[in-house]
Amino acid sequence: MSATPPDIPPIVMTFAATDPSGGAGMQADILTIASMGCHPLSVVTAITVQDSSGVDDVQAIDAEWVIDQARTMLEDMPVAAFKIGLLGSVENISAIAEVISDYPDVPLVFDPVLSSGRGDELANEDMLDALRELLLPQTTILTPNSIEARRLIQDEDNEEDNPSLDECAKRIIQLGCEYVLITGTHENTPKVINSLYGERGLLRSDSWPRLPGIYHGSGCTLASAIAALLANGLPMEEAVREAQEYTWEALKYGFRPGMGQHIPDRLFWARDEEDDDASESTTRH
Repeated sequence: MSATPPDIPPIVMTFAATDPSGGAGMQADILTIASMGCHPLSVVTAITVQDSSGVDDVQAIDAEWVIDQARTMLEDMPVAAFKIGLLGSVENISAIAEVISDYPDVPLVFDPVLSSGRGDELANEDMLDALRELLLPQTTILTPNSIEARRLIQDEDNEEDNPSLDECAKRIIQLGCEYVLITGTHENTPKVINSLYGERGLLRSDSWPRLPGIYHGSGCTLASAIAALLANGLPMEEAVREAQEYTWEALKYGFRPGMGQHIPDRLFWARDEEDDDASESTTRH
């Protein structure tokens, strides 16, 4: 696929499940990618029944439909980055791995959605085995939280295995991905510490004030922002830093529209501009 022409925005393709609440999943990806100045393409991997509290049910899309959705768009438009979220089934993992293998030069950002914020199980052991074997070797950057990072490298035969996050990152990179950004939202620390690792080990750590409340879709937001910034041509470390800044601001301006978790405001910057314009207008008059 040729490079994106200069007169259109960079295009990012996301593989994800729908979230009718708009907090996470496909809807979160689309909002974030568009907010970062890119055009989103969406490949639905599953349909969910959920609200702002958690996931009640998941129906995976047929793998052939996943392939057809992706290939139809890839034959029509140039994609500058891929982003993967909830996968839905082993068959979908295999299908997506097959599709992206034809685009080795396009960066792949993988947010391994293994459970919901409430703890609802979204990936079984067969799916974990498949993503380790088929997707991680093709991944440019993996963005697990600390719980997901430990689960990805968990040794079922050694229940006492409790590796540090540094060791988790090392083992994940040994599985084939180029970078790992482990987020510290689930760690018991005064600040949230996110750490980026590469083949040489720790590349950077960024700390952020821990915000009150529980958020629905923070991981989707971060991964999609990284994908959009890579599509815009930023180098990895700069893309990771700017994506964290954007995500933290979206969380800071988050809102609680229902009875469950807060939802990040991915268009916070637009409302800031509206407030500034309103203030200037009031001053003039």
